[in-house]
Amino acid sequence: MRIALLSDTHNNLHNIQSALSKLKELKVDTIIHCGDMTRDETAEAFHDFCIHHVLGNGDMDTFGLQMAIQECRPGSSSGEIYTATLDGKSIAAIHGHNLPLYRSLTENGRYDYVFHGHTHRLRDERIGKTRVINPGALGGAVRGERSFCVLELSTGDLSVYPVETRWSP
Repeated sequence: MRIALLSDTHNNLHNIQSALSKLKELKVDTIIHCGDMTRDETAEAFHDFCIHHVLGNGDMDTFGLQMAIQECRPGSSSGEIYTATLDGKSIAAIHGHNLPLYRSLTENGRYDYVFHGHTHRLRDERIGKTRVINPGALGGAVRGERSFCVLELSTGDLSVYPVETRWSP
């Protein structure tokens, strides 16, 4: 099973559409969004996907986001953390701004994968048996490279996709 990892989109619809176009081309229909989507209107861009969104420190209207994400493909969800077993792998996702909770997820040894955002920096490393991945950011005020990832859960192959940098508040 291939899943997409996105984070810190911060309403940058150009970069979101670029990433979603690539995901449609790759036939990836499940997205884990590691927070800071920011506005519920932005969630509408994801309506063709099953999306599991975790709330970030920039997601101010949490109720509005959760309601908008329910309108995406069946099974979509939004909450402070996301945990599941997909393709036999135990996974967790968190934005990363709640450091005690983030540390607990990455250090407790229960998960094969922990996905996070918040830093706007691409990351792929191991903490014990847990592989910790940050797909980078697609938006936000911090200028820099933009990226998202696709992970093949059965093999652990991670593909990083850069996105043309276009700043959007």
